[in-house]
Amino acid sequence: MKKLTGLLALVLIPSLFLQTATAQEERTALVPLPSVDDFTRGQDGWAFGLGLGIEYETAYEGSDEFGFEVDPAGAIQWRRGNDIFFFAGEALGWRGLRNDTWFLQALIGFDEGREEGDSDKGYLDGLGDGKEGLEFVFEARRAFDADWRNWLVGRVVASENGNLGLFGVGRRFGDKFDGSGSEINLVAVFHDSEFANKDFGITAQQAAASGLRETRMSGGFRSVGLDYSYRHIVNKNWQIFGEVLYEYYSSDVRNSPIARSNFEAEVGIGFIYVF
Repeated sequence: MKKLTGLLALVLIPSLFLQTATAQEERTALVPLPSVDDFTRGQDGWAFGLGLGIEYETAYEGSDEFGFEVDPAGAIQWRRGNDIFFFAGEALGWRGLRNDTWFLQALIGFDEGREEGDSDKGYLDGLGDGKEGLEFVFEARRAFDADWRNWLVGRVVASENGNLGLFGVGRRFGDKFDGSGSEINLVAVFHDSEFANKDFGITAQQAAASGLRETRMSGGFRSVGLDYSYRHIVNKNWQIFGEVLYEYYSSDVRNSPIARSNFEAEVGIGFIYVF
């Protein structure tokens, strides 16, 4: 990871500092949270950001295998006042700010599903590929004050393959209101039985093909998670972002033969050019 991060820095540094940090302007984001992309610079109309991210992450839910993945980053956005409509990769959505302390977000996304080949060691052999499907996501954050220093967060994911919800608290670090700085969220995650079996259940047919024991998961508490986000606005056009995610599974999840690890983790870094 250090080697790749260093290579990324060598590529970025010559271009990023063509404009000096003194040219930075304080731009008001919809909400001053590093985890929420806002490329509009506080202006109504269209905005566009394009970049690249490198992630070192768990191969699949419950895996003890890790690997690197390169993904595009950025979004197309259209802002009107305190509302932003956006298209980002496989997600189409809206986010808005209400009464300075309510942040709401709704989007439609796509779950690609787990693939049997996601395990290089063959731990998923015989389980087949998971189901693909649409996801409908609604999120609400309620800040304790207008500067968004601390907040409560809730998110619901309703999909063709089950439902998931998370609830927690967050805190922002840094003094700027342009979306730079860092934030941390601590959440508890819950799932229904259909969602649980999508990731950790094993049918009788899968058990016969894989040699793993048949497993039927029930709904309830899934995990506790910690998510850290960072964003640095270098100048008018360039941004650097990073994220660290850690999720520790409940005892029910850890008892599944698919869960070869007690946790899921991810570390990512990348850059975005704002047009």
